Amino acid sequence: MDQENVSATLTFAVSAARVFAVLADPTTHAAIDGTGWVQEAADTAPLTEVGQIFRMDMYHPNHPDGDYQTVNKVQVLDPPRTIGWLTGQDKGDGDLEFGGWVWRYDLAPLGPSETEVTLTYDWSAVPQYIRDRGIPFPPFGPEHLTNSLHHLAGLVSGR
Repeated sequence: MDQENVSATLTFAVSAARVFAVLADPTTHAAIDGTGWVQEAADTAPLTEVGQIFRMDMYHPNHPDGDYQTVNKVQVLDPPRTIGWLTGQDKGDGDLEFGGWVWRYDLAPLGPSETEVTLTYDWSAVPQYIRDRGIPFPPFGPEHLTNSLHHLAGLVSGR
């Protein structure tokens, strides 16, 4: 695959501000997740600034421990238009390591109560030593991004 990102887009029948508020709340991320790997927010404070760190409890059957935790660093935050974060891990000594993959939501208001939302997973900054570990990128099919957008649409519309 030459392209090192994958994205999906869906139009929501709610304001961009409403969508952004849900995305900026880490406690909603497990319900949004299209893979089923996100379990719950370990850090529940709303995302309010670039550089903010938040942790998510995860589960994946192919992970050596099954249960694990990701450390996420807010990379872009432009309410109500864009929010995105790098995903990584705590190396166990307090040092954080980010693998170079980014989750990003771009919101384009189409009117006062309609928003086009694009979710992008970008792995173009993953260093070679991580690629050499044999981890496939993306580690899921593109349908997981579409699933996430449908889950998000349900949350923001109250379904």
